[in-house]
Amino acid sequence: MLKKIAYLCLPMGLLGCGAAAEGEPPPMPAPKVGTVVLAEQDAVIRTELAGRTAAYRVAEIRPQVAGIVQRRLFTEGAEVKAGQVLYQIEAASYQAAREQAEASLHDASANLDSQQAKLTRQDELIKLKVVSQQAHDDAKAAFRQAQANYKSRQAALKAASLELERTRVVAPISGRIGRSTVSEGALVSLGQVQPMATLQQLDPIYVDIVQSSQALLQLKRQLAGGMQSGRARVALKLEDGSAYEHPGVLQFAEVNVDPASGAVTLRAQFPNPDGLLLPGMFVRAEVEQGVRRRALLVPQQGVTRNEKGQPTALVVNARNQAEARLLQVQGTQGKHWIVTAGLQAGDRLIVDGLQRAVVGQPVEPVALAPATASVASKQGG
Repeated sequence: MLKKIAYLCLPMGLLGCGAAAEGEPPPMPAPKVGTVVLAEQDAVIRTELAGRTAAYRVAEIRPQVAGIVQRRLFTEGAEVKAGQVLYQIEAASYQAAREQAEASLHDASANLDSQQAKLTRQDELIKLKVVSQQAHDDAKAAFRQAQANYKSRQAALKAASLELERTRVVAPISGRIGRSTVSEGALVSLGQVQPMATLQQLDPIYVDIVQSSQALLQLKRQLAGGMQSGRARVALKLEDGSAYEHPGVLQFAEVNVDPASGAVTLRAQFPNPDGLLLPGMFVRAEVEQGVRRRALLVPQQGVTRNEKGQPTALVVNARNQAEARLLQVQGTQGKHWIVTAGLQAGDRLIVDGLQRAVVGQPVEPVALAPATASVASKQGG
């Protein structure tokens, strides 16, 4: 009886086991990820720093004589040339003073001629012993006094001419002139605090870059090891993220150190023929520090940051599993990070489908060309 019950239960148990096996879901396929194979190549090391533009030269236009402004002879915001007349100050009184000085010079010249003639006669008479030595000495002294008076009147005429010339306020340098602080009819005076206008030379133009003195020392060492010239090339990114057309050079001769904070101001010089750069603009300066031989250029879309802010990447290992790597980077080149540790040539870097890859889990790698990898990253994998 027991054997019969066992035989009856056996098929039912087998049926139950089979139903459980058939109800399990099939295993999920490994997610597809796009990869690129890393290779060594030479890389230009660049460091991106914040900067601000500054005028190459600044001239404050101030009056050198007192008077009423008769005319303003420039357009505000326009380009002016060195020597161009900017203002005309009323010149009538200065013209009269020059004419008076010129008349005084003529009078002194006539007196000098007269005294010279007297001295010449005295020279002849003293030889004949017709006049006394005292009379001859007096004639000589009068001639010298007339000479001194003539030179004094010459200097007075030169000063009066200079004062008259200064009623024409001219541009000391070429550049762009700002707004005028005075108008026709305004009284200006010698030594006034407020300038009449400000003139700035913007071609070339400076970019001032502030960083720590420690970073400056590191930059100089990198330049010494990677470049032959002491003047590093610099590229600019404008406020809207676009690249500036003209490259510049870094001038270490213009370094200033703030004694209070220890911050260093580096100065780069850029050509500005189109006047696109204006003083006070915030820019990003990319400084070329040198060339790193046999470096790894890693696409930026394949690098992320962990909770500590450290750069990390995912690679596909020999078992086709996602593997995390902690990286060390040294600058950028284009849209790539220059990686110095954490990756090696031949690694299959995941650049597409990072959100689907789980560390330690299998993945299905799909090889991508560099251009395809860039497009895939923009599409979000």
